[in-house]
Amino acid sequence: MTVFVKAVDLGSFAAAAAALDVSGPMVGKHVRFLEERLGVRLLNRTTRRQSLTEFGRAYYERCRVILAESEAADALASDQFSEPRGKLRVTMPTLFGRHCVAPALLELAQQHPMLELDLSFSDRISNLAEDGYDLAIRTGILADSTEVVARRVASQRMVVCASPSYLEAHGQPRQIEDIPSHHGIIYSRSGRLLPWQFPRHGQSPLEVTPLNRMRLDDLATIADAAAVGMGLAWLPSWLIRDYLKAGTLVQLLPDQPELLYDVHVLWLRTPRLTLKVRVAIDALISGLPGYME
Repeated sequence: MTVFVKAVDLGSFAAAAAALDVSGPMVGKHVRFLEERLGVRLLNRTTRRQSLTEFGRAYYERCRVILAESEAADALASDQFSEPRGKLRVTMPTLFGRHCVAPALLELAQQHPMLELDLSFSDRISNLAEDGYDLAIRTGILADSTEVVARRVASQRMVVCASPSYLEAHGQPRQIEDIPSHHGIIYSRSGRLLPWQFPRHGQSPLEVTPLNRMRLDDLATIADAAAVGMGLAWLPSWLIRDYLKAGTLVQLLPDQPELLYDVHVLWLRTPRLTLKVRVAIDALISGLPGYME
């Protein structure tokens, strides 16, 4: 009905398609569906103009009333539920979610007692539609998708660090080129080693890999191994914050540019976000950076 009314109001399928952000053939398909369901022609169309049939005029007027009532009902619901409520399902990486995302969402839940949190901590990439999540938190580079909207909400700094005991025994790297001669604790997933990356102006990041007899797929364990002197580590700043304060790890190469990994919040593409999802996105945008310093 919305498509049909818009086509009449604007005078053409092409104008309706542009206004509704759909294709011209899709507008025609909607109108033909209505005509087939009703068993009556609504529009007379030629290559130059379109006009309503007698029945089409009556149907158009009635559709306008129905759509206006629908909008009024939506507005009533918005007023009734101005307080976000209901279950909010969010999936996020385990460690990052525990340290950074969950605290921001718990603050949100404290502010809105009618909001229910259903949080999933997993490094598995979930399908929002199939798994029924409202939001997903992802870090790093995202795959292209026409079904999902992604918004960057923060960036995590990656830093090189080591324990004082390791530095005393092996010396301190003074520049990036020194890293390959040092022992390192490498993050590895599915048998693939992730090189350490350092930004370069106008070029792709410089990739280096230290000597590595230790390859782990858990960032917290890498931090613990680095703290007892097993080698250099390349870790997010939020993860090693307490280690640096305690002096069990030391940040290295402070003059070198640090790689920033983007953090995105994802949701299924929809004409209108629910209030609970909108306030959650806003809470992550405003609160997440504070937990990543």
